[in-house]
Formats: sequence, C-alpha cells, structure tokens
Amino acid sequence: MEPFVRPDVRRFLDYLNALPGPRSHDVGPVEARIMMHASRHVADAPVGELAVNRDLAAPGPAGDIPLRLFDARESRAPGPVMVFFHGGGFVLGDIHTHEPFCAEMARQLDLPVISVGYRLAPEHPWPAGLEDAIAAARWVADSPEALGRQATGLVLAGDSAGGNFAIIASLALRDEPATVPVLAQWPIYPAADPAKGYPSFHDFGEGYLLTHDGLRWFEDCYRPDRKDWRYSPMMKSQAGMPPTLVITASLDPIRDQGRAYAAACVQAGVPTVFREAEGTIHGFINLRKAIPSSEEDIRGCVEVLKLMIREAGER
Repeated sequence: MEPFVRPDVRRFLDYLNALPGPRSHDVGPVEARIMMHASRHVADAPVGELAVNRDLAAPGPAGDIPLRLFDARESRAPGPVMVFFHGGGFVLGDIHTHEPFCAEMARQLDLPVISVGYRLAPEHPWPAGLEDAIAAARWVADSPEALGRQATGLVLAGDSAGGNFAIIASLALRDEPATVPVLAQWPIYPAADPAKGYPSFHDFGEGYLLTHDGLRWFEDCYRPDRKDWRYSPMMKSQAGMPPTLVITASLDPIRDQGRAYAAACVQAGVPTVFREAEGTIHGFINLRKAIPSSEEDIRGCVEVLKLMIREAGER
C-alpha cells in the first residue's frame, strides 16, 4: 500500500524530484551549504517582524560560538529561554537557514529564542559541534549581561541533527546541572538513535527529500564514535529527563528513531507527548512556503509546548 502524501507535499516532491543537477551529497559541503542557503527563499516563509534580532557570542571550547537572539519583545521580566540547535546533518545549516523558524517560535511561544551556530563537519567532526551546543546552553543558563534578560529555565529544541544535540545537551545538563533547570525539550524529527537501523530508513530513503545517500554522506563527514552516547543518546537511560515533546514526519527515513525515542522516554517515566505529522517529510519546519500545511504541524506543537513550560514552571 502506498503511503499517504498530502497534496501540497506531493506537489513539492514532484517539483523537487524533477530538478536537474546534482544533489547536496554530490557536490561537497561548501557547495551544498550554498544550495541550502539559496533554497530558503524558495521554500521557507519570511522572517517577519521582531523587536529583537541580534547577534551574540558565547565562549566555547574552541573560541566564540555565534548565537542569535530572537524576541518579539524589546525587554522582558525573568523567564524561560529557548535554546535552538539547527538541523543539517551535522554538515549543513546555520543561524541563517533556520532564521524564519526561530523568529516564528519567538512570536508564537512569546519567548526569547537563542539560535546556536555550532561548528560543522567535516571541518570540525564529532564531537566539536555538540561541545559547542552544550557550552552555549550553559552560557544562556548563566544569564550573562550580553543576553539582556534573566533566564529562569531552558527549553532545548532542535530539528534533525539539532534534535540529536537537544537530547544530548539535555542529558548533559541532567547529569551536571546548569545554573537553571531544563524545563522541557523539543526534538523535532530527531536523529535520536543513528547508530541503529530502523525500517523507515528503507521505506522512505528515496524520493522523500532526505535520502539514503545523503544520510550516509552526513555520517561520513561527521565521523562519530558510533558506540558513544554522545552520538546515539538512546544508549543512555532517559530517566530524569525534562518533559519532552517529540514530533516526527511520517514520510521520513529517520521517522522511526523519533518514535523509538518517545517510547524510551515514556518507559523511563518522563512526561512525554508524541506527535507525528502524517503525510509530510523531513525538514518541514523549513518548508512553510513550499508546504503550507506545515504551519498547522508547528502550531499544534507550540500549544503542547506552552502547556509543558507552564506546568514545569509551577512545579
């Protein structure tokens, strides 16, 4: 039986699969990053209005880590701050590619959002980017003067490779707490168990944007230790993790990793909400112009996350 594909997803996939020329994994990381930047204006929504859209930097293990602060308000009382880790297979993506989504989250959640420009492979293989992600989260927790607002708790979020970082950073801050707690985590179609094979890898590895060849190229560039929990965080117990919202895409080759992660959280007693965006593909948070139905997938998650953050603050 053919899987359900939404009409707007089908139109986008037909357009994408008919494009001539090489794919990202055929051209190398530098050219692939240029291609991803160019696609933002074709496929994603505009950034829109914000009171604050400002570059910052946090000290990291190999120098300053670029950050960007998004906020719908010029000033705020103390409160939660979202720290966001962009996707891109540990090789692609940056603050710019995920700027529309971070701006939209700042508006919809009514929270400051800090986007982290961690180091990318292959120039900086595992665990360089991850070390930056954890360092940035700790820096935000310390509420330095440059942040311009007092953080009372963190919400760690990220998509794909960034979802992997959000989970691992949450584990790191669980085991060695930061100045303020992690109130919630939101892994978005996460690479939660990349060292293990799952059926969705074979079911959706061709024709649905993210491919077998692309995933293998990402891992070849990243060069992780496949036996280390800092690559496959499900090797570690999830007990004691913060309230967790997981969303997957039903047509995603790494869909089953997100499903398995949500199940592991439930089994560990973590308050968990699992949502699956039926009939859509990996990367939908960056495809709001090309796939308008993505807006509803995001909006549904925002409502859940608002409740999680509010309940965490009441404990």
